[in-house]
Amino acid sequence: MRRLGVILTAAALLAGFSALAAEVERVERGNLVMEGIPDIPEDIESRLLQYQNTRSAGFADWHPEGDGILIATRFGEVAQLHRVKVPMGARQQVTFYEEPVGSGQYAPQGRKAFLFSRDAGGNENFQLYLYDEETGETRRLTDGASRNQAAAWSNDGAMIAFQSNRRNGTEWDVYVLNPDDPDSPRMVFSEKGYWLPIEFSPDNKRLLMINYISITNSELAVLDLESGDVRRINPDIGPVAYGEALFTRDGNGLYLVTDWQREVRTLRHYDFAGGEMTELTADIPWDVQGFDLTPDGAVLAFATNEDGLSRIHIRRTADNAALPAPDLPPGILSGLQFSPEGGKLGFSFNQSRSPSDVYSYDLAQNELTRWTKSEVGGLNAENFVAPELVHYPTFDQADGTAREIPAFVFRPDGDGPHPVIISIHGGPEGQYRPGYSATYQFWLNELGTAVIAPNVRGSSGYGKTYVSLDNGYKREDSVKDIGALLDWIETQPDLDSGRVVVYGGSYGGYMVLASMVHYNDRLLGAVDIVGISNFVTFLENTQAYRRDLRRVEYGDERDPDMRAHLEKISPLNSAEKITKPLFIIQGRNDPRVSYTESEQMLKIVRDNGGDVWYLMAKDEGHGFRKKSNRDFQNAATALFLDRLFSGEGIGDDTAP
Repeated sequence: MRRLGVILTAAALLAGFSALAAEVERVERGNLVMEGIPDIPEDIESRLLQYQNTRSAGFADWHPEGDGILIATRFGEVAQLHRVKVPMGARQQVTFYEEPVGSGQYAPQGRKAFLFSRDAGGNENFQLYLYDEETGETRRLTDGASRNQAAAWSNDGAMIAFQSNRRNGTEWDVYVLNPDDPDSPRMVFSEKGYWLPIEFSPDNKRLLMINYISITNSELAVLDLESGDVRRINPDIGPVAYGEALFTRDGNGLYLVTDWQREVRTLRHYDFAGGEMTELTADIPWDVQGFDLTPDGAVLAFATNEDGLSRIHIRRTADNAALPAPDLPPGILSGLQFSPEGGKLGFSFNQSRSPSDVYSYDLAQNELTRWTKSEVGGLNAENFVAPELVHYPTFDQADGTAREIPAFVFRPDGDGPHPVIISIHGGPEGQYRPGYSATYQFWLNELGTAVIAPNVRGSSGYGKTYVSLDNGYKREDSVKDIGALLDWIETQPDLDSGRVVVYGGSYGGYMVLASMVHYNDRLLGAVDIVGISNFVTFLENTQAYRRDLRRVEYGDERDPDMRAHLEKISPLNSAEKITKPLFIIQGRNDPRVSYTESEQMLKIVRDNGGDVWYLMAKDEGHGFRKKSNRDFQNAATALFLDRLFSGEGIGDDTAP
């Protein structure tokens, strides 16, 4: 096969890794750097084409004057913001950048402008920008170098609060700026931790903030912007997790989500005067994951995560009575937001067989309206596969019986036995939820593979006990859950336990590599995307502003005992056990998992004589966001899987 691009030595491309095996060429095509990947056959490219041209739309904001909505969707290389003035109307693009823009917030009080953010090349150093709808001009509001996020408008449009690490690049502070004066940012809060602004009080004199410590521990506080005084919300109740929070419309309290004294996160009302916390959703045994309040404060809408699926609830605040809510099919909802007049509720919704689109619900008419209908590349969505939710037993017990792990199983047509791709989510506190995936549908319909997406211990959505089961020295217990899944696959007559591949990104990439270390003989191969190969080097090389947050989850590498444990469980240090083919994928600008995690894994597996494909994008970070890069990644992955499942092997077709 012909070689792709210009041949480069490893030393010429990346210093410090010149010891890569000389017989494997490193080639470059545009921003893509690769090793071992042959040309993609025309039949795979043509079969992928329609799947790669599916689209989605996400709700961003209501226009403040009732003139439609703002959405994020992609018509070119990356997602940008678009205006839609009427349901199912034309999408009018308003941002045009080489980097993705995925969210926007309109200014209140009649200012015809919206706030948005973007980074460069996936480096996650987000800058805030203001787009003026009347002039079409865009102004950057932040310094152009630091990371700035969690922006919130004041109710009069005179201020924007945001989080930034501009002071020293490592620590986080809360700032306020005047959008008409880019030189106005002033620090209003500086305290150790990961503090983010949430919302201004109705009179704009106070700022609600949250300090994220871990998924099971956070703090809420209210800052008086004039005096600098800080009121802590329940400071003496011990570790507790808070989710979303909003001021009541009279400013005398809060609505908030917390797991205090509960296994799941419930919606509550907090009264400033007496400090009393009143639970509003004690009748629902699932996490509340998002909510909004009408402008007059009379109605609350919230979404629950029920075994991975979303459900909308609408209640009257006066007496917590349930009101009619849209009856949605099984799917995933996000971005709940009431319209400026409060009569409609906007949100994004997607299902396993249809991509994300934007909807609104009219409370008075009890009517659901669809605003966008995203394309699926001309494919017949009736042929898409919906998953089955199963619970399989694992190695330990809970309440005296075998603990069960939830997993979503996608089965292709036919009797099988089908090869299997185990797709492991990241986080580690993430949760696989059955939304639309063009990649999964391609694997199912074109490669004939089953896909299983487990929510191993440590996943969110199943209570605070479950999410903590993999912490610290228990890290490899989650890997054992994959071993139990391999046992379960052996009991399924339509699944081929002899042809199983593990696939995952970020922490899921660690899980992939660890699964290969522990279950190499039971697996056919693996795809590792931006994965952690060594916890110690990961913690030492992740961006400094993230390090303390990650130490809470994974352990502190500065402690000798924990360091020894982290080294012991790191796949890099047991890489000799990996003898099956491996595909490693990485973004060069990744601020979370440094590209060196992939490079060092590549080198050691190569040195051990293993078969490895390697793909790196020089203009990406923690995952590929640009369509052309993602298309090539999907095509190369499809070829890798096809070769493994067919028994052909992945031998180096690019060698001289």
